[in-house]
Amino acid sequence: MGVKHGRDYEQILADLTEAVGRIPDSYEFFEMEAAEWEGLSGDERYEVQEALAEDLFFALGTEPVISVGSAVVIHDADNHRINLLIGEDELTSVALI
Repeated sequence: MGVKHGRDYEQILADLTEAVGRIPDSYEFFEMEAAEWEGLSGDERYEVQEALAEDLFFALGTEPVISVGSAVVIHDADNHRINLLIGEDELTSVALI
């Protein structure tokens, strides 16, 4: 089902894909090794990141906190956002409305 949203899904997906791209080891979510990730072209990496963004969007509808590599992705339903805490210092978010 995914998370409740008021913005166009395609725009949310684009923003979430960009945010997921900031996670240096996001490929671990799909149990890929670093060497496999490095072997992908830029377009292939984008496809993997977009698939991850889609999976997260729908999974966050039932599981509000999901670990992705060295990041934590959090559905903040009260503020209509998806927050990504990357490492210990970087926080980015995607607006849902």
